[in-house]
Amino acid sequence: MKTQKTILLVINPIAGGTDKKPIIAQFKKHVSQNGDQPEVYETTGDNDQKAITTLLQQLEPERILISGGDGTIREVADILKGISINVGLIPSGSANGLAENFNLPDSLDEQLDVALGDHFIALDTLTINKMTCLHIADLGVNAQLIKNYEASEIRGKLGYLIQAFPTLTNSKFPFKVTISANGQEYHKEGILVAIANANKFGTGANINPSGKMNDGKFEILVFKNFSITEIVKTFYGSNNLNPEFVEVICCDEAVIDVEKEVPFQIDGEFIGEQTQINARMNAEKLSVAVPINFKQ
Repeated sequence: MKTQKTILLVINPIAGGTDKKPIIAQFKKHVSQNGDQPEVYETTGDNDQKAITTLLQQLEPERILISGGDGTIREVADILKGISINVGLIPSGSANGLAENFNLPDSLDEQLDVALGDHFIALDTLTINKMTCLHIADLGVNAQLIKNYEASEIRGKLGYLIQAFPTLTNSKFPFKVTISANGQEYHKEGILVAIANANKFGTGANINPSGKMNDGKFEILVFKNFSITEIVKTFYGSNNLNPEFVEVICCDEAVIDVEKEVPFQIDGEFIGEQTQINARMNAEKLSVAVPINFKQ
């Protein structure tokens, strides 16, 4: 006889500006049909980490499913440091970068099949300025776009698109940086400096085609200018970025110093204006369920 397992869904009810009731209902149905016990926690923005930690202790779930954007996933990943548990993702945020990188299916039923399946990746985790990063952090024009997006009222990819033009036309970039990594100092100038654990932004733009999410390394990418040709290539998944447009430094620890304060974001969340970024690869990994055909 099968032993009943508890599956916990942590869901952000306001992520992406969409109704989450269908996700909750389908999750409960899916888990119950498998003979397991579904439990749901809806985030409130008030002491969520403490509440989730208490639930983990009480329920001892076999798996945690996370529904929201990259920020919600990052918040739960913080709680899971030092805890061995499998995680499944149900993307429902404004920009779902990790879901894009894992090639998760579009339909909710298929997403639940993957999230509750038996194929996993040991996802690298980073600490950047004492905060967890799973996907991509960056300084410059993209962080400015996220800042403008967060101040607007239109959610989803349309909201990012609407903010893109004024962000680019009002840009004060490029800026100068000094990158200390691999025992060397690199003096660069660019419009965007990314710290990439993954390949793609949530929009699908492939900014780091050679990166792997489970190799114990991350890439620092310095985008030098506004090249329309190269920007279009990233959106169409090119694996050959022009070195005249972007430079790549692969490392497991780095310090980035900026002459003046520059907008900074981690996993789609605007953090503020920064002059120094400290990034390092963590020993901890996050076990994430992925499609059977997913390859790094």
